[in-house]
Amino acid sequence: MTNRKERINFNQNIPLKSALLLLLCSVLFFTSRGQFYLRGEIKDENNGLLPDVSIRLHSSGYLYHSGSSGAFGIPIPQTSDTLTLSAEGYQTVTLPVDAAQYQTIRLRQAFRPPALPPKGLMSMTKDWRAFDRKGWTVGAETYSSLVENDFIPAARFPETGFAVTIDKASYSNIRRFLNMGSTIPPDAVRIEELLNYFNFDYTDPPGDSCFALRSDLSECPWNPTDRLLFLKVCARKLDPARIPPANLVLLIDVSGSMDLPNKLPLLKSAFSLLVNNLRTIDTVTIVTYGNSVGVWMPPTSGQDKKKILQAIDDLAPGGATPGEAGIRAAFRVARSQMIKGGNNRVILATDGDFNEGETSEEELEKMVVEYKDWGIYLTCLGVGMGNYKDSKLEALARKGNGNFAYLDDEQEAEKVLVEEFTQTVYAVADDAYLNIVFNPALVKDYRLIGFDNKVKMLSDSLSEIQGGEVGSGHSLLALFELTPAEGSYLQAGRRVMGEPSGVASPDRLAQVVLNYKLPHDTVERVTDYTCTDHLVAFRDLQPCYRFASSIALFGGLLKKSRFMRQADWKEAIEMAEQSRDPADGMQEEFIGLIEKARKIYGKTRRSKVEKEDR
Repeated sequence: MTNRKERINFNQNIPLKSALLLLLCSVLFFTSRGQFYLRGEIKDENNGLLPDVSIRLHSSGYLYHSGSSGAFGIPIPQTSDTLTLSAEGYQTVTLPVDAAQYQTIRLRQAFRPPALPPKGLMSMTKDWRAFDRKGWTVGAETYSSLVENDFIPAARFPETGFAVTIDKASYSNIRRFLNMGSTIPPDAVRIEELLNYFNFDYTDPPGDSCFALRSDLSECPWNPTDRLLFLKVCARKLDPARIPPANLVLLIDVSGSMDLPNKLPLLKSAFSLLVNNLRTIDTVTIVTYGNSVGVWMPPTSGQDKKKILQAIDDLAPGGATPGEAGIRAAFRVARSQMIKGGNNRVILATDGDFNEGETSEEELEKMVVEYKDWGIYLTCLGVGMGNYKDSKLEALARKGNGNFAYLDDEQEAEKVLVEEFTQTVYAVADDAYLNIVFNPALVKDYRLIGFDNKVKMLSDSLSEIQGGEVGSGHSLLALFELTPAEGSYLQAGRRVMGEPSGVASPDRLAQVVLNYKLPHDTVERVTDYTCTDHLVAFRDLQPCYRFASSIALFGGLLKKSRFMRQADWKEAIEMAEQSRDPADGMQEEFIGLIEKARKIYGKTRRSKVEKEDR
């Protein structure tokens, strides 16, 4: 009886055990399809992490993407599989992978980087070489070591040239120093940028040209035996109705060094102002670098201002400063959103204090040159003090075919990103540089004021002028100090206001050729102009040119220029006051800056005398 029961119970348990066995096999089968997890990171050839890389898993056909830090984690059905990785601007790679190993995958650029061009000079006289000297630093702030342009004999070297740029950073940086009651490192003073800050007497170009040129000749106020040549270049203003759509990538430094009121908070205020200028056809992306490098806000229409403003407001500082990786990421994003015939631009906003990846100016320049051939411009906005890297940002902007500004307060941010938005963001010409050939019969020596070159570039025999980007409606004013040729009527000063001199001489003082290209065009274009020898008494010059002379003198005094030693601060103030426009607040502010400089440098001189007396 007992045996029968046991047989019956055993037989009844057979279906239950089979079911349990079947369930166990099913669990093992299905869990085996997702129990492996593949982890890794994707980098470029320079060891920079690559975000948003497309990753296709061959066994399933599913598509994944690397995260903002370049890392990824993918479930795979077996221990080994195959991946295909692709990213804009990089070669597509297919490779086997093993879940038991952490993957470090590197992608190569899809194009061959162009050869690095010769180092770019701001100005150049063929076969002329200047003397080198050491540069200046203030604390942890860095400035390029510059050599002030010297007088050049016109008989031996009649031709010279300079880059046409719209950079204005030096003016607001100098204002920052003076408002703090501090002296200014001479290399922080770039006179051409002081003049650029003021849009003098804009003139519309003729209908068939991108530029209008004009020259005026007068007495030199700080050296009466010399003459002063004013050469004005005005760029065409874009028709607002025909401004192309913009693809803007805001590359914002959110590292720990930006955690000061005059850094990230100022940038957040500045970019909030920029949003007001955006149109529906414009696209904005925000890329940040700090704790990590990544896309903070994906490409967004300019119409969605609320979303953009919220993304800007949410920015917070922290972490290191991987500037190189940030720049690479921003250019890749800009290229992925490229608008053919549009304004494609990265706007880098930082104090320039990079401390991860490539940090040297030379290496960063090489990197930017690789990307600028994509047709993407680079605008640099500098902020902060103490660790501000002026030299680095200025070099990046020049190599990136863009422009450079320094924001010392909210008013300057509004000027750069609202009032002068089209000048800052929309180019009407690229690679613009000007050649001028002086007439030795009238000019013995000449000196270009400003446009000083870096020491290291002057020492490179392969250096050449690197043309600049010119923004819509920009007015550039260049000044030359001229020593008249012996016996010429310019030396005697007899030919004033176009009066005949009685001396047989051509009325061509100099011949000018402005070279440039239109944006996204490879055709080189030129505009010719003849500077006449009509000498105008300084007191009879247009007020804007007399005011410009006070700016040049101000810059020379700050640089302690050996060519302006006979002048003083009082002369600069009187010149500015007598020619100022009472309705122009910027000109009023400038006179206040000269007053501050006089007090600061007067104290310095008195302290030095007192020390010598002791």
